[in-house]
Amino acid sequence: MHGLKAERPAPGIREEPFYCRYPMSMPFQPPRAPRPRPRRAPTPVFGLARVLSKRGICSRSQGEKLAREGRVRVDGKIVRDPEFPIAGHERIDIDGASAATAASIYIAMNKPRGVVVTAADERGRDTVYSLLEGAGLPWLSPVGRLDKASEGLLLLSNDTVWAAGITEPATHVPKTYHVQVEGQPDETTVAAMQEGVVDAGETLRATAVSLLRQGERNAWLEVTLDEGRNRHIRRLLAALGFDVRRLLRTAIGDLVLGELAKGQWRHLTDAEVAALRRR
Repeated sequence: MHGLKAERPAPGIREEPFYCRYPMSMPFQPPRAPRPRPRRAPTPVFGLARVLSKRGICSRSQGEKLAREGRVRVDGKIVRDPEFPIAGHERIDIDGASAATAASIYIAMNKPRGVVVTAADERGRDTVYSLLEGAGLPWLSPVGRLDKASEGLLLLSNDTVWAAGITEPATHVPKTYHVQVEGQPDETTVAAMQEGVVDAGETLRATAVSLLRQGERNAWLEVTLDEGRNRHIRRLLAALGFDVRRLLRTAIGDLVLGELAKGQWRHLTDAEVAALRRR
């Protein structure tokens, strides 16, 4: 072949035929790479102040204050950073006492008008927490909102998962209100409230509206929402030309305010807690 001589086997060496392990027509299959081992989901990590709030020990802002004052220890060491990462297995102490998760508490309150739903108010106004003083309760967070001028059924709890199931828009837990307005709303008003109006770029509507009673100068409406935007009902009615004189929340889901007096509160029954959890 072009001047090259084919090599011959050396004397005394037998040339063995070549055998292919696979038929020549079979395509080459590269070895498979080993399957990667499934990774474990990372442990969720939260900031120290948030963990104290989730455990029902104090509010988040109070947790931040406690940390900055050097009153919190994590695994025996003082931690002043409110955002110090906590994975859940650490021991947390406040003023030398264990900050373990508190027992779950569920409370219904008849919030009076003029009381704010905050732990502390810079202007010195009364808060709903003043109504709980002396009860020996752990820290409780409001479940949803009621502004200062509104009154009626307010839930408080340290069970953040349960609370989220009531307040998250996706759960659509209905809240019912009795609303006194100036003027004479009619069926056209009722239809417009259910159809919805746009205010400040947001569409505001009510799930259900009915006229309870009507006087010469004002009327009472029953309004049900399955979502809660800031000052939702007041803005909705203002857009239709009506001023709200009183706004009273009467029910959350199947839980009704009932005969609970203004400023009074009570523990929810196990059945009431479970009913709101199932929604």
